Amino acid sequence: MEKFRISSLADIEEIEKVPIEERIPYFTTYDLLKYGMSIDPDAEALSFIASGEDYLSHVKVTYREFFQSVTRTANLFHGLGLGVHDVVSIILPNFPEFHYAYWGGEAAGIVNPLNYMLEPASILNLCKSAKTRILVVPGEGAGAGSTDILRKVMAIRKDLPDLKAIIKIKGHSDEKDGIYAYDEVIDKCRADKLDSGRVISPRDISSMLYTGGTTGTPKLAVRVHFNEACIPFITNLYNQTLDPGETVLGCTPLFHTLAPVAAGTFAFSVGARVLMLSPFSFKDTAIVRNIFRIIEHYRATCTFLVPTMLFMMLDVPVDGADISSFRWVNCGGSPLSKEIIHRWEAKTRAKIVQCYGLTEATAFTSMDPLDGQRRVGSIGLRMPYFQQKIFVLDEKGSFVRETKPNEIGTICIKSPTIMMRYVDDDHNRRAWAKEGWLNTGDLGRQDPDGYFWLTGRSKELIRRSGHNIDPAVIEHPLYKLDGIQTAAAVAKPDPMAGEVVCLYVQLKKGYNLTKEEIMRYLEEHIGERAAIPKEIILTETIPLTPVGKIFKPALHWDAVKRAYESELSVLKEHLESCIVEVREDKAFGVLATITVRPGGKTEAGHIEKRIAEILSPYAVRYSIEIV
Repeated sequence: MEKFRISSLADIEEIEKVPIEERIPYFTTYDLLKYGMSIDPDAEALSFIASGEDYLSHVKVTYREFFQSVTRTANLFHGLGLGVHDVVSIILPNFPEFHYAYWGGEAAGIVNPLNYMLEPASILNLCKSAKTRILVVPGEGAGAGSTDILRKVMAIRKDLPDLKAIIKIKGHSDEKDGIYAYDEVIDKCRADKLDSGRVISPRDISSMLYTGGTTGTPKLAVRVHFNEACIPFITNLYNQTLDPGETVLGCTPLFHTLAPVAAGTFAFSVGARVLMLSPFSFKDTAIVRNIFRIIEHYRATCTFLVPTMLFMMLDVPVDGADISSFRWVNCGGSPLSKEIIHRWEAKTRAKIVQCYGLTEATAFTSMDPLDGQRRVGSIGLRMPYFQQKIFVLDEKGSFVRETKPNEIGTICIKSPTIMMRYVDDDHNRRAWAKEGWLNTGDLGRQDPDGYFWLTGRSKELIRRSGHNIDPAVIEHPLYKLDGIQTAAAVAKPDPMAGEVVCLYVQLKKGYNLTKEEIMRYLEEHIGERAAIPKEIILTETIPLTPVGKIFKPALHWDAVKRAYESELSVLKEHLESCIVEVREDKAFGVLATITVRPGGKTEAGHIEKRIAEILSPYAVRYSIEIV
């Protein structure tokens, strides 16, 4: 692969003088894996640590074995009746078999990975929307944490009209009932070629991933093989970060859009290794406790994290581990503060690269240039072969004009990685600002040097530890509870998760529902655990726009105010007063102004330093005024 050093927008434009079709050596995910194997078939493609307590022991899978397993799995699916237009849904923790099912599923049909933490009703709704034909789930012998997943699937299987087979990983077969144990049947499948004889087209559908709520009609993004082949190629082109034999830590769950790229094709396309950190990754506390020893032992080069994981690593002592191989960390999901970046890089010497992306774009669209200037708070430069611009849109979400430098508008993207469409036509009506240009729903600006800055979110999604939460998932069920006048879920900044759900509720006159009663109701009726509110605020009135719609920005500002006031309350003995005001800001979207009056002999410089320390995990901008 060609080597480029990118430090500016001009470097990106120089790369783009050659069309991507003339650079990329593969056009489908199956050919991508074959290309990666050809670099060195005996090199390790995967290493799997089963438990953080025994991190020195691992399962090794060579590229030859990996590609054979993918081919066998594709042939298993084909033999069970999966056609090129049929869907296999994967509900698994991070097992090696997840990769076999994912890439084998794309070679045989269409893959639909699902969050194993969802409740049965949500899984049922998503599988119905995808018209799932085959389900891949953990079996009875898959270990702790997997039993509940199997229970949920078995509870809803009879309600799936399109389902023809269930494949259990480390389980027992009951073929008369359409249940097949993967370990018992996979060796019967040939490993040298696809039984279907399929010649995969770059425009064939490869995957469908849900992007928003799990109730109603879910938003399922339809992606094609060329989308998924391009993104690892462009990512490596942009930062030239991996060489054959180097190691990527696989930390994020494989059901999320990030992981199949970040802990998959990004490495597989260049003959590098993915180190899988147990089935449940950072939920295994021993993985977190030993993370720097793991980096030392396996000579890890890089990883992709959400802020929650990075904060967990910050709390673990390095304890003399040699982590000199660890060069960079890509962190997305929510912006990081300057203080957190400084703490991380001082501790690990590994550079933080902040990025922006979304499921509809297959993964990343913009990123800090590894060899260029990092502007803390920005989401970097657009990546090669991505057209990413700020548009002014009309009330229907249609293009009006491009913005001027630093003018806020909607981030819109056109690239070879952009999805084909959503499954449901209703979701497509506002998806495109103009032909080929995806409307991300995120508000931002672009500075004169090409760096992008997020300033808000027109689509109101709440991003908790890298997971997108649609407020409707919380609000719609709540209106069925007698006594609810108005409900609005907004993002509240959180030091660990980036954002959590803060729910504002206005009760009907004469009703006396408590926060506890509302919380119990939501816990019973929301299918996504991450969507359970962190805080419920009962209020006499919820702000409305002149036309009577809920004015959510005001609620978000109030949530920020509450978060910052709570954090700064530890300084009350040193202050006469502390007032937090939050408002809209043209440059940063939201700005908190903190006005403090030091008490007694407390020096202003000391107060400013303490505020910076306390608010360092937060990304919402603030200014300090000493009076």
